[in-house]
Amino acid sequence: MSEQANQQITTKFNEIAEKYDSQRRKLIPCFDDFYHTATSLVQVDHTSPRILDLGAGTGLFSSYVLGNYPNARITLIDLSQSMLDIAKQRFGETQANMTYIAEDYSIFKSSEPFDCVISSLSIHHLEDQAKQDLYEKIFKLLKPGGIFVNADQVQGSSPFLDQLYRSDWVAKVEATDLTPEALQAAYERTKLDKMAPLDEQLNWLRACGFIDVDCVYKYYNFVVMYAQKPAI
Repeated sequence: MSEQANQQITTKFNEIAEKYDSQRRKLIPCFDDFYHTATSLVQVDHTSPRILDLGAGTGLFSSYVLGNYPNARITLIDLSQSMLDIAKQRFGETQANMTYIAEDYSIFKSSEPFDCVISSLSIHHLEDQAKQDLYEKIFKLLKPGGIFVNADQVQGSSPFLDQLYRSDWVAKVEATDLTPEALQAAYERTKLDKMAPLDEQLNWLRACGFIDVDCVYKYYNFVVMYAQKPAI
């Protein structure tokens, strides 16, 4: 992403960091199914997997994964230091296996591969080419047989469907007890979105070399994508 785009995202999410978790269920109408499905797809064959969480925010997705793999070694990357500070509070000092990095994950490098790369509600902030470049990077960061789970939002495949997704979401979040200020802040954050259609993203993943690529869950524009790097 450009430096200007990074700064806009960082500013918006620094502003919401303290309230982010308390608003999740209200802003994600399918919250339980969305995160539970994504978490259930993180399946590895040993008890201390090395996991990379891209756009980790407050560590919500990682917290669910940690519930299944308490000995996991998790690296959380996010542009917003304020969001990562909340993640540190969530996991506490006892979680020695957690690493926090405040930077643009598109430039992240690692000499040791990961068993799994996860992401939730982050990659849709990237331009299309940046998404494709990131998928290629993720493929390289994974061990043979490693998996990628992306819980995110996508663009409708037609203008009608895209408007249908938007209007459904607006109706449902406005039916919650979120304050007008919180709703307006959420709408402002959507201006940072650069969503791409689901089918295009699945094809981009296949083009990188991933196999068993699928959309395992879909609720309007909330989706959970799965992809696996072939084992040697």
